[in-house]
Amino acid sequence: MMIQEKENLINQETIILIVYAIAVIFILLFFVIGFFIAFQKRKNKLLLERLEAKQRFEKELSASQLEIQEQTFKNIAWELHDNVGQLLSVVSMQLNIMLTKAPEALQEQIKDTRTIVSDTVQEVRNLSKTLNNDVINKNGLVRSLEIEVERFNRLNYLEATFLIEGEQIYIKSEHEILIFRMYQEFLSNVMKHSKATKLNIKLDYKKDKLEIIAEDDGVGFDTSKKTESSGLQTIKGRAELLNAEYSLTSEIGKGTKLTLTYPYPDE
Repeated sequence: MMIQEKENLINQETIILIVYAIAVIFILLFFVIGFFIAFQKRKNKLLLERLEAKQRFEKELSASQLEIQEQTFKNIAWELHDNVGQLLSVVSMQLNIMLTKAPEALQEQIKDTRTIVSDTVQEVRNLSKTLNNDVINKNGLVRSLEIEVERFNRLNYLEATFLIEGEQIYIKSEHEILIFRMYQEFLSNVMKHSKATKLNIKLDYKKDKLEIIAEDDGVGFDTSKKTESSGLQTIKGRAELLNAEYSLTSEIGKGTKLTLTYPYPDE
C-alpha cells in the first residue's frame, strides 16, 4: 500500500513537472512570437519610413527641378519679349524708314519683309507669354491651351481643335501650370516630330476628376522601345506631383495620344 501511494505521488509530481515544462515552453514560445512580431512591425515601420522619405526626397527633387525650369522659362520669356522683341521692332522701324527712300521697284519687297517681321514680333511675344507663369496664372488653363491651339492654326501648321465638356471646376493655379506644361511639352513634340495634319485637345470636367486628352494623326513612334527623353521624364514627374494618372500611347503611322486623369484634391 505504501509503495502504491509512493508511485501515485511520483506520478503526480511527474505530471506536475510536465505541466510546468509545457507551461514554460508556451510562455517562452509566446515571448519569442511576440518578440518576432514586434521586430517585424518595427522592421516594416522602418522600411515604410525609409520608402516615404525616399518618395518625399524624389518629390522635393522633382519639384525643385521644375521650379528651376519654370524660372528658366520666365527668364527666356523676358529675353524674348524685352530683347528679341525690341530688336525686331527696331528692324520693323528701319524698314519703314527704308520704304520712304527706296525706289519703287523695291518697295513691294520691303513691304512684304516688313509684314513678315511684324508677324514674327507678334509670334515672339505670344511665345513669351506661354513661357511666363504669371501670364498662365492670369489666363488660366483653358485659355492657355486655347492660345496654343490658336497659334497652331494661325501658323497653318496643322488643323487644331479644342473641345470642353462638362462644367468647369476651379483648379489651383500651381496645378494648372503643371498640367499646361505637360501638354505644352506634348505640343512641342507634335510640332517638331509628328508630321501631323490634325491635332485634337479635349478637356472633360467630370464630377470627381478632370480628364484631358490630346492626340495627333502623325507618324507616331514605337512605345516598346525604351527612351531617355527628358520631355517624357518631365511629363511623368509633373503627373506624380499632381497625384494624377497619365498614359502616352502611340503607334507607327497612327499618331500619338496623351491622356491625363487629374483627381480634384480634397479641400
